[in-house]
Amino acid sequence: FALVSKSNPFSTDYYLPKPATMARGPKKHLKRLIAPKHWMLDKMGGAWAPRPSTGPHKLRECLPVIVILRNRLKYALNRREVVQIVMEKLVQVDGKIRTDPNFPAGLMDVVTLGPHNAAASDNSVDRFRLMYDVKGRFVLHKIDAKEANTKLCKVVKQDFTGKAVSYIVTHDGRTIRYHDPIIKRNDTVLLDIRDGKVKDIIKMNIGAKVLVTKGKNRGRYGTLVSIERHPGSFDIVTIKDADNNSFATRFDNIFAIAKADGKPLVSLPKGRGVAPTILQEQQARNQ
Repeated sequence: FALVSKSNPFSTDYYLPKPATMARGPKKHLKRLIAPKHWMLDKMGGAWAPRPSTGPHKLRECLPVIVILRNRLKYALNRREVVQIVMEKLVQVDGKIRTDPNFPAGLMDVVTLGPHNAAASDNSVDRFRLMYDVKGRFVLHKIDAKEANTKLCKVVKQDFTGKAVSYIVTHDGRTIRYHDPIIKRNDTVLLDIRDGKVKDIIKMNIGAKVLVTKGKNRGRYGTLVSIERHPGSFDIVTIKDADNNSFATRFDNIFAIAKADGKPLVSLPKGRGVAPTILQEQQARNQ
């Protein structure tokens, strides 16, 4: 701290200013206007929004369980009803019971609503996969019981432990040890959520089908056409969608969903990943 005089700079009466008080502990609140826009919360619905708990997905890249049940699916009218539902252990995310109404579910997560031990043929159980639409908003894509056993995970890190055991870390916070050595960073693995084993691998190569997960093109998907390397800056990729529209984004923003010669390993929302123009949206509304 600089010495500051109480009266004048020539006085010998100096004092030390008090240090600024710092935040004590983690933040526990979230204002509604600051909440992510893709939650689509109404502006006049109160001052506060549910703050996601710390978990496998970032605050601005997740959808809390309470928003899924109350605001999207309308299974509950208010927070109290959401708490009653989760405390009855009727909500599972990736096969694990979650009793926290603010638990963050994210991209590719499987949300199951119903008894944990329900049979696969039980029609009373709803199963959804969190995906993006072409406007970058989360959509709850309905899936069947067979598909609910798997999910795609992007590899964000590949390293070795202190005892030279190779491991990878996925975008949803999973650590997988003793992995196949061909798996590298930015590849995608098909994971069985029942035992955590890798069932298939999608290499991030030219020709692969990719989904954009960040930026203004979030939610669009197509074929990876080219990769431009920029050492010291961001690598840029070019993607071509089903209507042969080309667009560019950062290399870190894409998520491989299918091999070059195969179909996507998970079902995708309707729309073919093509973002309509303003005129096409206007024509669709007028029809």
